[in-house]
Amino acid sequence: MKSLKDIIYKVNITEITGTTELMIKSVDFDSRSVLPDSLFVAFKGTKVDGHYFINEAIKKGAIAIVCEYIPSEIQHDITYIKVKNSKYALGVVASNYYENPSEDIKLIGVTGTNGKTTIVTLLFQMFRSLGYGTGLLSTINNRINDNVLDTTHTTPDPIRINKLLRQIIDTGCEFVFMEISSHAIDQERIAGLDFDGAIFTNITHEHLDYHSSFKEYIEIKKRFFDSVSPNAFSLSNIDDINGRFMLQNTRASKYTYGIKSMADFQCKVIENQFDGLLLNIEGKEVWCKLTGIFNAYNLLAVYATSIILGQDPSSVITIMSQLESAEGRFDTIRSVNNIIAIVDYAHTPDALKNALQAITTLRTKNEQLITVVGAGGDRDKQKRPLMARIACEQSDKVILTSDNPRSEKPEQIIKEMETGLDPIHVRKILSIVDRRQAIKTACAMAKSNDIILVAGKGHEKYQEIKGKKYPFDDKKILIELLEIQINN
Repeated sequence: MKSLKDIIYKVNITEITGTTELMIKSVDFDSRSVLPDSLFVAFKGTKVDGHYFINEAIKKGAIAIVCEYIPSEIQHDITYIKVKNSKYALGVVASNYYENPSEDIKLIGVTGTNGKTTIVTLLFQMFRSLGYGTGLLSTINNRINDNVLDTTHTTPDPIRINKLLRQIIDTGCEFVFMEISSHAIDQERIAGLDFDGAIFTNITHEHLDYHSSFKEYIEIKKRFFDSVSPNAFSLSNIDDINGRFMLQNTRASKYTYGIKSMADFQCKVIENQFDGLLLNIEGKEVWCKLTGIFNAYNLLAVYATSIILGQDPSSVITIMSQLESAEGRFDTIRSVNNIIAIVDYAHTPDALKNALQAITTLRTKNEQLITVVGAGGDRDKQKRPLMARIACEQSDKVILTSDNPRSEKPEQIIKEMETGLDPIHVRKILSIVDRRQAIKTACAMAKSNDIILVAGKGHEKYQEIKGKKYPFDDKKILIELLEIQINN
């Protein structure tokens, strides 16, 4: 139990009705989960307003309420705490409740459109190999050393984050590497956290179903950099057009990394093959298992972060050769007759372009490149025609299919993708709504030495249709189908 007075420390309070001399057993923002003697935080969500559920929370046992407006009819045995921003207050309250765990550990956040998952995963592997207790908060999973925890969001809610951080600290960890999504920044999910480092990868067309404009999307990303303390560091990809903007006015120590531009940390790509990359980083050559120029940037960010955090350069370089890519990120398998199949999470135009360009630089052009791609339902519709066009411009054959259609009709999503095509592209296109059938068709079309890219879902083990998640694993299906094809 924690004192309410301690829990609301540093919260920007405008009015209090009732006593703060209460002992609180739990904090919640979902009225359905409220327990007796709890603090309920009400805020306006994207779909519902938590203020409408204050009385329900009280009935379930809430004895204190944090809200942006106090109800017209109050219960006199309940404490109401009015704040300007309930979402931000939740972050501060959650941090206080779990005794501000982010102050007791080195917490590094990675933001950007692409590369977040790969960078935090590689940093986790790096610092585990260096001998440190390490935590990971990512799209794929959360980890406490070798203990794997499932995840549902790129960045969890503030209560979950702080609870996880406290667990991580209690196991003796010293570092945590965490993905920071634009949604999390905008929704104040990282409010109250004390970051020791902020890393920027790149920014491209994404999430415009949520953000009102690309400009807003960029500015929200920058808010993360503006929020870190003077004792922290900020590391930015200087080759990205917005790389310098991210560093403007940040109070943290500023560092840059890049391949094309002069930067604090630079590398040169010597070889780029399906089996890996040979890089020269600050005069030292290292062979890495990851493929593609985009992964050269990811690896350089990992090297730079490790050095900034005081690690020995020779040890870091040695470990870099052992690092494995994040699941579903340019994940490559080969059949016995040398069909190369690649599963990649590319679900934005830029990510798809990067994956296809990585393949293009490696192929001989004596083989076919067959791309299977869709677009998610209930998400940014502007990127649908762009993705179809990019796939056609860089592939020999393209199969448009379902991704996670969610509440939308997959046939309609595919039609919207097709609007981005020129007449010359039509001969390359097949539209197959059933994703398994689309992958099966790609495997049937492929001959020895051909390349299949299955894009969009990556690590996901489900397909979301009409509110339900059905088991679906692109990589597993590819392996099964290629084995069937080989055996025949």
